[in-house]
Amino acid sequence: MSKLQNFSALRVLAALAIILAAAGGAAALWPRPVGPAQASVVGLAAQGSTAGFARADGPRELTFPRDHGPHPDFQTEWWYYTGNLQAADGRRFGFQLTFFRRAALSPGERQARASAWAVEQVYLAHFTVTDAAAGRFWAFERLERGAAGLAGAELNGGLRVWLHDWSVEQTGADRYRLRALQEGVAVDLELLDRKGPVLHGERGYSRKGPEAGNASYYYSQTRLETSGTVQVGGQSFSVTGLSWMDREFSTSALSQGQVGWNWFALQLDDGSEIMMYTIRRKDGSPDPFSSGTWIDPQGVPHPLKLEDYQITEESTWTSPHSGGKYPAGWRVSVPSLNLSLQVEPLLADQELNLSYSYWEGAVRVTGTRDGGPVAGYGYVELTGYARSMEGGL
Repeated sequence: MSKLQNFSALRVLAALAIILAAAGGAAALWPRPVGPAQASVVGLAAQGSTAGFARADGPRELTFPRDHGPHPDFQTEWWYYTGNLQAADGRRFGFQLTFFRRAALSPGERQARASAWAVEQVYLAHFTVTDAAAGRFWAFERLERGAAGLAGAELNGGLRVWLHDWSVEQTGADRYRLRALQEGVAVDLELLDRKGPVLHGERGYSRKGPEAGNASYYYSQTRLETSGTVQVGGQSFSVTGLSWMDREFSTSALSQGQVGWNWFALQLDDGSEIMMYTIRRKDGSPDPFSSGTWIDPQGVPHPLKLEDYQITEESTWTSPHSGGKYPAGWRVSVPSLNLSLQVEPLLADQELNLSYSYWEGAVRVTGTRDGGPVAGYGYVELTGYARSMEGGL
């Protein structure tokens, strides 16, 4: 879904603990792998203070391009790109390139410090590529202090977010360039936004639970025409397709009893898109704060409540890496839209086994709308199956 606040905070605070431990030295951390040692600091994540940070406590006017840039008055934010691409011979690829910012200090603790290595923010990034034809999935993670130019986010004539040589950079009013390379796996992509920002929830205010401030400001760019290159296995492929960008900023937590979520971002060939997320409770039931948005071909968002859609799991896949048992196929129904969809992963094993194990992968969509055929591609994220998300920030 929205990449719920709890998930981002657990991962980023785990990264932060390592960075702060090394902050006395001047050596760069790039590329620093994140491994099992971080499990010991997950408990710290649940204790992180939110004092002094702004909270999502009601609708606010979102203005662009201003809100594409960083929001250091909030504790956590992310820029989350996923996409489905095709080479000239029909070979299909999926990709994910995501950047998370997490405050290392509260606003009241920040002060001018002479050292270029002084840490106020920490950045975490994930990069994955799915090669459906080869049955291969690659996942990489980097973390870095937001200091000395190593990582950061800025809005200076256009959005730029980076962690060393992984980056997203705005190159025009509606154009972006994504670049990442690791271990011979790479993407270099140009994105053109055809619909502009789409606000979820109440004009971008997205509630996640009953507690005051348990919410985020959430918008997406749902139809990013994409072209460029994907490199895998010593080969470079020219590709075209569609990408999706999810954007949230918040200071929040999952409520007690919420253990994970299933998030769907689907792009259909009739020019529409649909985003839905189901927050799962301990007993397996969907939380009432689950919601979604249907975006019509003209780019107008239509909010969906939990009762407006049904998501039925049709099969499962058990990870040989984490032991997590994940859904692996779904039927999606939105009666008010006369929409019925079948959603299937391009590849079963698209689990990221990084500082936190979760499944996020490219999917194929077929079905009907108003009695006519519809098809497309998208991305699904599944969390809390290898380990519960309950109780953390």
